[in-house]
Amino acid sequence: MKRPAPTSPTEPIEENLELSIVMPCLNEAETLATCIGKAQSFLSRAGIAGEVVIADNGSTDGSPKIAASLGARVVSVAAKGYGSALYGGIEAARGRYVIMGDADDSYDFAALGPFVERLRAGDQLVMGNRFRGGIAPGAMPPLHRYLGNPVLTSIGRLFFGSPCGDFHCGLRGFEREAILGLELRTTGMEFASEMVVRATLNDLRIAEVPTTLSKDGRNRPPHLRSWRDGWRHLRFLLMYSPRWLFLYPGLLLMGVGLGLGGWLLPAPRAVGGVVLDVHTLLYAAMAVVIGFQAVLFAVFTKVFVIREGLMPPDRRLDRLFDVVTLEVGLTVGLLLLLAGVTGTLYSIGLWGEQNFGPLDPREVMRGAIPSGMALILGSQTLLSSFFLSILGLKRQS
Repeated sequence: MKRPAPTSPTEPIEENLELSIVMPCLNEAETLATCIGKAQSFLSRAGIAGEVVIADNGSTDGSPKIAASLGARVVSVAAKGYGSALYGGIEAARGRYVIMGDADDSYDFAALGPFVERLRAGDQLVMGNRFRGGIAPGAMPPLHRYLGNPVLTSIGRLFFGSPCGDFHCGLRGFEREAILGLELRTTGMEFASEMVVRATLNDLRIAEVPTTLSKDGRNRPPHLRSWRDGWRHLRFLLMYSPRWLFLYPGLLLMGVGLGLGGWLLPAPRAVGGVVLDVHTLLYAAMAVVIGFQAVLFAVFTKVFVIREGLMPPDRRLDRLFDVVTLEVGLTVGLLLLLAGVTGTLYSIGLWGEQNFGPLDPREVMRGAIPSGMALILGSQTLLSSFFLSILGLKRQS
């Protein structure tokens, strides 16, 4: 989805800016002047050629006029959402580096020196870490401090190998062109997670510096909605990790199903006072089938997101497809179908020996269940092999 371009008043273009300080703004009249003043004092004190950019997202409380009267550059972003506002401000920024932060006076724009130092040293994304720098009393709700942020940060580090210890810190600096090159897509609060995830996956140089978090200076409630926005962050992390969403659960299900099924196939098994028989064998076969589907979804998703440019190429996947070609998939699928048909015919033969009369379900199902499972897996393998080949077709420019 192509984002609409931000608009700003006609003004002379100033070249060779080193730093743009970008603040998203939606009705921040109470604190905006304080944030702009701190940012401008930092630029002046540090002797940095820079600008303050206010990415206004439809304020109705006079925020744009306040910003313009203080010498900040106001950029109007029509597309709604925290991510949309930030992306519009980043696109409009003229500095080589950008430091972004909320305009609610919770971050200290007068203390941006560590961010600039790391950027000048060659880091492409510099994250603030509020847990290392200090969180003032009342600045972060307990739900966010002790559950939301630690859990989501831990998931992000586990899923993607990110070095960041505070995934959702709103104060961060980066090399403008490097971040624009990621072509970030999200429009809401999950924009913060997408930036870290995409930067990690694309091997950008990432650093972290301590920063402080103060109590929100506004009297009105914040725009953030804990459960809604927390779910959006979690959903994004899951959708961007086919391994953890599909592959690992699928392999676990297949492993448990195959192990349990292989154990029950020869005969019923007693565990304590409980006898496990063909009924449990049926559920084991279901686990294998569902697990196999999840593994296929992992592969489908990975191929799709790479083809769409949402993730960088994966050499391991390329090597896998060098070996597992369409012909290999078709061969495996046909072998599974053959095994299923053979087992089915064998079961029919046993039935014929009884003159097609009543059978002991516990005996006949021991052949019917694995045969049916093989038929399902074989069909899925054949269809999936063709579908993967279609996904893998090269597109002409």
